Amino acid sequence: MSDPSNEAPSPVGGDGQEFVTYQNYLKIPELLSLQRPLSEPEEHDELLFIVIHQVYELWFRVVLHELDHASGRLAAGEAPVARGSLKRVLTILKVLVAQLDILETMTPWEFLSFRDRLESASGFQSAQFRALEFALGHKRPGVLASMPEGSDERKALEARLAQPTLWDGFLRFLDNRGYPVPAEVLGRDVTRPVEASPAVQKILVEAYREDPEVSELCERLVDLDEGLQEWRYRHVKMVERTIGRKKGTGGSAGVDYLRNTLGRPVFPDLWEIRSVL
Repeated sequence: MSDPSNEAPSPVGGDGQEFVTYQNYLKIPELLSLQRPLSEPEEHDELLFIVIHQVYELWFRVVLHELDHASGRLAAGEAPVARGSLKRVLTILKVLVAQLDILETMTPWEFLSFRDRLESASGFQSAQFRALEFALGHKRPGVLASMPEGSDERKALEARLAQPTLWDGFLRFLDNRGYPVPAEVLGRDVTRPVEASPAVQKILVEAYREDPEVSELCERLVDLDEGLQEWRYRHVKMVERTIGRKKGTGGSAGVDYLRNTLGRPVFPDLWEIRSVL
């Protein structure tokens, strides 16, 4: 006879209710069914390409979740909770950069073996990454054109375009703390990119000198901005290493387009004040 203590528990209880297991809680069978290479016969490296980009999308989802949480906590005056979310986002960005090391184990020839199968698909169409940019204040209504009109992705981005950004939550935090944030800054058009404000910079300089809690929060925002720029730079170099100056998938300009995204801070005021602190 077998020892009952060594047998896996039945996934269904006596009342017919399914127990929570590792497999069904995380939807492992469904998750592992989503990697479907298109090459025939299947090219060895296509699976890696699919998994890496699916993992990126999962992390983008978590980043958006944390940015929304941080923005809401800032608006409510809860700086310590917001800093915790910002630290988590920064740590995730480091993971995103590290994943590029894995992708770079694929040679240009190995990528070319299945690249044509991507047809019009392009990372430019990542609705979640565009939402991430919008959440940080890098708003450009023009990117909506890359999403089919009426699609769920387009609707989600349109909603994100109309929402206040993390920077708006930070400004509300400063205002609630008693700093004289101008009404026109607090009431700005949130569908437009975050722009530098001399009045806000004056407040930030004062906060850095007199308010340790605010200055620490500012530094976490700078960390986040720098982390995003680091990911952009590594992404550009990965693409350049893989396809050189060729056009990107989906007909994008490839490396030339990506280079134009470098060096653009999402929180310009926090960089402008560096020369006067």
